[in-house]
Amino acid sequence: MLPKVVRTERLVLRLPRLEDAEPIFESWGRDPEVARFLVQWPHGSIDDTRQFLQKILDDWSGRTSFQWVITKEPDDAPMGIISVRFNRHAAMVSYAVARSEWGKGYATEALQAVLDSALGVPGVYRAWAYCDLENRASARVMEKAGMLKEGILRRYARQPNISAEPRDAYVYAKVR
Repeated sequence: MLPKVVRTERLVLRLPRLEDAEPIFESWGRDPEVARFLVQWPHGSIDDTRQFLQKILDDWSGRTSFQWVITKEPDDAPMGIISVRFNRHAAMVSYAVARSEWGKGYATEALQAVLDSALGVPGVYRAWAYCDLENRASARVMEKAGMLKEGILRRYARQPNISAEPRDAYVYAKVR
């Protein structure tokens, strides 16, 4: 359905490997600033990261979710993650990038590539994502990747690193 490796001008999106656990944990997996707007807590231990990677690999084999680590050539070290999940005619995307790589356009470049891949799947007409209203950086990434803001989803997403209650989120989409 989707390629296991996606190449862009500067990046390689590839399947994670269990040996990626340490660099992921050290560079962004345990970083509370990276996890601030995510729906999960930062990883508390390297074992959390290993379990995270194993679930990604299981999801690929079960074809329920597709996640790639984001790397730069020629360095193969993971600097982030990007995912797509299909539901009938739509694909939901999400991503996270190491704080050391923020502001360099990597998230936008990876997102554009995954949007193109997802919208290239027969029968998929919509790729969408959401972000917390306070997450202006993520909103900007989606806008630069060609997604359009469709509105606000009220009390939509639980952001456990911010609040126990669901928060409002912007919804963005790109359609074909």
